Formats: sequence, structure tokens, C-alpha cells
Amino acid sequence: MLAHASAKRVDVDWTFYCALGQPGLLDEKAKALGARVVHSPVQIGKKGAFIRALRADLRRGEYDVLHCHHDLVSALYLLAALGLPIRKRLVHVHNADETVPTPSCIKQRLFREPMRRVCLAMADRIVGISNHTLDTFLDGRPRQVGRDIVHYYGLDPTPFKNATADRAGFRRQLGLPENALILLFAGRVVPEKNPVFAADVLVELRRREPRAVAVFAGAGSQEEAVLARARKHGIDNEVRMLGWRSDLPEIMCCCDWFILPHPEQRMEGFGLAVVEAQLSGLRMLLSRGIADDPLLSTAHFRRVALSAGPKAWAEAAMELLRDPAPSRLNAFAALRNSPMDMDRALDGLVRLYA
Repeated sequence: MLAHASAKRVDVDWTFYCALGQPGLLDEKAKALGARVVHSPVQIGKKGAFIRALRADLRRGEYDVLHCHHDLVSALYLLAALGLPIRKRLVHVHNADETVPTPSCIKQRLFREPMRRVCLAMADRIVGISNHTLDTFLDGRPRQVGRDIVHYYGLDPTPFKNATADRAGFRRQLGLPENALILLFAGRVVPEKNPVFAADVLVELRRREPRAVAVFAGAGSQEEAVLARARKHGIDNEVRMLGWRSDLPEIMCCCDWFILPHPEQRMEGFGLAVVEAQLSGLRMLLSRGIADDPLLSTAHFRRVALSAGPKAWAEAAMELLRDPAPSRLNAFAALRNSPMDMDRALDGLVRLYA
């Protein structure tokens, strides 16, 4: 948003106060765009000292707006600003897992509701990145008109417009037949993404379509579990684990299906990968744990319950395959008319401060 604001000559003066006390990948980019980047001199686990250090910076900076992006933990930032002449205080909620950063389950349960109440009492606006995220944070409380709103991520389609789909070259690079049909899992290979289920779907899919293979673009704790499941069913030669890749738009444009079998208790706030898959012209297999918010009007998908089992997912994949691949151009047009358009997202963000 900062880069887009700069390109559009929208005057914003942002300071990024980072709870992690070490440089991040985007520090220099933010500074080059005119932002100030501050790293907390105190670890956030030392709550009292962290609040005092942040309060000192808030006094020095004489800020107009405090925009907190730390979900329930935003309560600490609001407490640090108590009594200071800050014109507007925003809590921006990005996740639905409601994590409190402590290894103690007891402390997580004890702190969760008091921190929520601090946010609801002290923030001028509660902003969710999706309807589900906002309602989860409100925890059954009705939305207050003018305070509780949804503001979607802006997504820059340029990397997907510029992506070249060298399907044959990509398959040669992976040692796959040129006529292979690729089921793509893109993201963290962790339990909350349910990647092992994707391997089970491939087993059933290959019984219906022998050309089907699976590509996992990402890394995480369940990589070996995925490979073990593939070996168990004798399809390990049809699975490729790519790790993290910087060329995901090109990879997506070379695949046929996108699968996201999230557990149906929604933990993530918004599925950016779902939007990216649509811009790549992918047919999508989604669990009922995926919200409707990331779906454009052009989305070509099947939503299948996890309880229906891998066979039902494979049947849904075959149904999608019978139709032509979705139009990427239509998806770009749909994005321009959605709240995820970069101009619309920037305008909404600036209006939050007004």
C-alpha cells in the first residue's frame, strides 16, 4: 500500500513500529519510500517494558493515528497510548486463530477475553480483513455501525499479468511428462493447511486420470508426512516438493488445479492464494473452511466438505476438468471491480484515517 500510494502520489506519512526487534526484509524498501521504521528495543514478552518503550515513541512522534495490526495483542499498543492526544485508534484484525503469544494454554485462555475487551473498549475502529475475521474477533457481539468494518487486502495483479505459462518447460524442469495434469498445493505445508489430504486426493484422482500429478510449492513441518503418504500409496514419483519459490505466479500459470483443503474450523483471515489462483486461470478445489470473500465473480471452483473424503474431491476435480480453463483476462477485470483492487483498497485505507 505504501508503494502504491507513492506511485499514485497519495500523501501518506507512515511509521512502522515493529514488535520484532531485528531488521525485516522490507525495512529498506519502506525507508526508500519515505517511511520511518522503528524496532522495539524491548521484546514484546516483557509486557510492561514493551508498553513503556512504545509509549515513549508515541510521545516523540506526535502521531495522529495509531493503526494496530496485531489482532488481540493490539491491546498492548492501545494501553501504551492511553491518555495520549492521538486522534484515532484502529485495531486491524488479520487472523481468526485468536493467538496470544505465550506457550501456556492456561495463560492464553486467561488473557484472550480481557485483551479483546481492551480492543473493543479503546479502539475507534475494529477492522477485519474478511467478514469471518471480523465476526470471530467480535465473538458474537453485533457489529457497531461506523465502528466495525471489513477492509480487504489490495492485490497487485502485475506479477500475474507478466507471468509466462511455459507449461512444457515447467514439466521438463520437474521431470514430468509434457501431458501431465498438475494439482497445485501452494502455501505453508503445515497441519492448518491440511496438505496430507491433498496427497490423498491425488491417489483417488490418478485412479480417474492417470496423467494427474501433484506439486507442493511451499515448506513446513508436514513435508515428510506428505511424502510418506505418497510412498504408502506408491505415487511418490508423481509428487514434487518445490519448497519456497519466488516465481509462484509462473508456477501457478503452468498448473491445472489449485487445492486448498483447510480444516473447516477457519483459522486464517483471508486466502490471498485463492485470489492468486483465480488470476492464474486455475480450477479450484476448496474446503468449506475457505470463506467466500476471496472469490471473484469469475471463480471456477468446487467447494467440497472434508468429511466427503478424497473420492468426492477427485470427482469434483474431474468435473472441473471437463470445462475450459477459466479466463485470466476475465479474472483481472473482476479484480478491478472488487474491493481487492489496489486503488480501491488504498482509498479505503486512507478513509479509515480521515
